[in-house]
Amino acid sequence: MDALSEVLRAMRLSGGVFLRATFTEPWCLETAATPGGCSQHLGPTDHLILYHYVQEGVLSVDLADGGRITVQPGEAAVFPRNDQHRMRGAEAAPPVSSLDVAQTGKPGDLMTIDLGGGGRVTRVVCGFLGGPGLSDDPLLTSLPEVLVYDGQRAHSGPMVHELLQYAADEVASDRQGAAAMLARLSELLFIEAVRAHVEALPADARGWLAALRNPRLARAIGLLHVQPERNWTAAQLGREAGMSRSSLTQQFGQVLGCTPAGYLSDLRMRLAARELAATDAPIQAIAARIGFGSEAAFSRAFKRRYDVPPSQWRRNADLSS
Repeated sequence: MDALSEVLRAMRLSGGVFLRATFTEPWCLETAATPGGCSQHLGPTDHLILYHYVQEGVLSVDLADGGRITVQPGEAAVFPRNDQHRMRGAEAAPPVSSLDVAQTGKPGDLMTIDLGGGGRVTRVVCGFLGGPGLSDDPLLTSLPEVLVYDGQRAHSGPMVHELLQYAADEVASDRQGAAAMLARLSELLFIEAVRAHVEALPADARGWLAALRNPRLARAIGLLHVQPERNWTAAQLGREAGMSRSSLTQQFGQVLGCTPAGYLSDLRMRLAARELAATDAPIQAIAARIGFGSEAAFSRAFKRRYDVPPSQWRRNADLSS
């Protein structure tokens, strides 16, 4: 059971708002993208995942916590929660907002930025991923502020580099279907960055990502994501994951800090929140799909989790899209 794949599938990520940037020393750019500003390209979304893939030159990134990372050609800086940051060259320059310098043509075109004083060149491809109901997703909240995907070392690095370059060239040439291709490649880049991060976790790590390193615990998580409507007991889930009820409960508590029942309850509410934001399916149908026998019981549970009833959640999502 591939728990990470099931979680990624349920996230319903969509890609768009792609940008090709050419920077020349000296330069400094401050990111300013918001979910609302990108919703016309991504559809309903309450969350952005941003990446910068370096094609040429060297990119320095100043993080919100005061740290700094350097990104080389073939590497990407991936921001799972779109945390505020600045990109800069080697030479000092005053920051410029990305909103002030981004250029675009007709809808679907690749946006461009040309910024700097005419010195040494750095070329970057940027993109966004988004989707509804992602603001409290356990994968995204478990990830660090930034992931650095090292395409030079990753097994898939050469493939990702060639495909991103090809897709960006296709969009720039106004070829049909190119934007959709780049959207899919953005998902691939994000998945590869997450996989590399999970594989590099220390053996004593705790939390949702660490659970994926435990084959039986990962299988149990995957089963819950595949069949959230099933009225699982700890004994049933443990048996199908290959461990005892007591071992399952103990490992959930040690690694995830919750019980299997608590994890399932939270999962159901998050899935419902996404369905409400992204579709016009009847509330009763959504309730049934996640295992509730009545709309009233679902509405009570949803309000306990999100402080508003399902109908109000859907209206709020419509207003923000």
